[in-house]
Amino acid sequence: MGPDGESDTEPEPIYVDCVEEVEGDHMEEAVISLFTTREPKKIKSMKIKGKVGQKCICALIDSGSTHSFVNPDVIHSQSFSITKNTPMAVMVANGNKMVTELECKALQFSLQGHEFEKVMRVLDVKGYDVILGLDWLTELGPMMVDWGQGCIQFKRNNKDVKLQVCDEVAEIRLYEGQVNPAEEIKRGSEVLVAHLFKLEEGNSTQLLSNPKFDEILAKFSEVFQEPSALPPIRAVDHQIPLMPDAQPMSQRPYRYSYFQKLEIEKIIEGLLTNKFIQPSSSPFASPILLVKKKDETWRLCVDYGKLNACTIKDKYPIPIIEDLLDELHGAKFFSKIDLRSGYHQIRMKEEDICKTSFRTHEGHYEFTVMPFGLSNAPATFQKLMNQMFKSYLRKFVLVFFYDILVYSPDEHTHQIHLTKILELLQNHQLFAKRSKCTFGMKELEYLGHLITHNGIATDPSKVEAMVQWPTPTSVRQLRGFLGLTGYYRRFIKDYGTISKPLTDQLRKNSFKWGEEAQKAFLKLKDAMTRAPVLAMPDFTQPFIIETDASDKGMGAVLMQGKRPIAFLSKSLGVKAQGLSTYEKEFLALLTAV
Repeated sequence: MGPDGESDTEPEPIYVDCVEEVEGDHMEEAVISLFTTREPKKIKSMKIKGKVGQKCICALIDSGSTHSFVNPDVIHSQSFSITKNTPMAVMVANGNKMVTELECKALQFSLQGHEFEKVMRVLDVKGYDVILGLDWLTELGPMMVDWGQGCIQFKRNNKDVKLQVCDEVAEIRLYEGQVNPAEEIKRGSEVLVAHLFKLEEGNSTQLLSNPKFDEILAKFSEVFQEPSALPPIRAVDHQIPLMPDAQPMSQRPYRYSYFQKLEIEKIIEGLLTNKFIQPSSSPFASPILLVKKKDETWRLCVDYGKLNACTIKDKYPIPIIEDLLDELHGAKFFSKIDLRSGYHQIRMKEEDICKTSFRTHEGHYEFTVMPFGLSNAPATFQKLMNQMFKSYLRKFVLVFFYDILVYSPDEHTHQIHLTKILELLQNHQLFAKRSKCTFGMKELEYLGHLITHNGIATDPSKVEAMVQWPTPTSVRQLRGFLGLTGYYRRFIKDYGTISKPLTDQLRKNSFKWGEEAQKAFLKLKDAMTRAPVLAMPDFTQPFIIETDASDKGMGAVLMQGKRPIAFLSKSLGVKAQGLSTYEKEFLALLTAV
């Protein structure tokens, strides 16, 4: 027995043959990867269409799973009896373990018209609503399985039952206009949100169709080249001021696998070649980490945690994204410039180079350029950008770290503005990555928003990510969802009230997913798919504020010309809920103003 009275022994592992706990992967990919060594053309996975109540489901019949499982998304929308049971460790195909302690006592479901009932454990299995394991198959008795034809036959209540595998080609329905995709999600469908945009005529392989912009880019082609030398010494180089009592801190390197060591050596060689680092004999030494990027390559990150704790913080202001976007009224042409490896384009102050030193398994090095991971690095970079573009800020350029937006009322003016910005970059020896830049467009993505001359919309890819977000099973997963949706809260009427049951779950030891949380989760997804295009404020014209208050929340909308510019929403605390209706409405007005 452990000190808290619980058994020291782990729960008995239950093996699931087909589930892979890999964040962001779809179930079909995990199943295919298992069958690649078993002649996949001759073997099919037993995926059967069915229903739980009115919800369409995809069930996997899997003899490699010792138990049967149901996805929490299925039962949360139904009125089934869920109880807490002895924790069960589930061993998945990649060797990881998942733990489930919830059990659905009598899950009623149908498969192709045949009714069944089964006790199932609740487990977040990626890609499937239900996994029917060996325990379910055993209850059915003798059966015949034809893997080639993808069918399973058995007798039930003296009647022949034949279940046929789903066709791999999914039914696709297209909607346009105001159809609500969230309702389709509730019915069990998979939904993709798409936006159609008119493309500029011309060569589709080119980023620009206007030859006038091509001429400008050719003139400043140096800006888009790989830097061949260290950045110049500027007025804004990075320094690391330490607290008066700080001493050099030295940490041992972390342990790395054989293949990680090879990758570290390769990255170090590249940094030495570029002269971004040099051998060090500094008394400082921080450990490093390898982080995998989206393109499956590795990034070397130095863990400067202890150094940052002793660093005097730079209080230079970082722009607020909403404030930046408020400057775009009247703009019809846009260009976006993404600076290449932004931080590495700033030099370290000579006297502070030694503080950036780090250890690997085979050496001790220090940065000559500003590395990622230093607490004051964002402030230094923004300071350089603001000083460089000071004459043009809030006139025709916005800068958020290494994301630069040039905006103009017409095409000719935009060419002039773009020329000035590229000339500044060239003169200051700052380099951009051409593949991540967009020039002379009437609409583009910037800082997670779709910018057009008509207004500002949510990024379709981010909306799709919200729609596809699985039901949270932990505070960490819920924080991720609220962080993503919260970024767009000004697009959503009554965001604070809608999300209240979810934010309540973030309190210490209060995570308990129930019907109210599930409804709020789906309602917030629905609201995100309906987010309007917000108008850009015209500060020469009057504004209108409309407010409202209810028993549990208050909201407001800032408008101009009958178009919303931003929504505000806030849930009411216990004390505020006791106010009269008039007092609540007045509080909403005060909050909005």
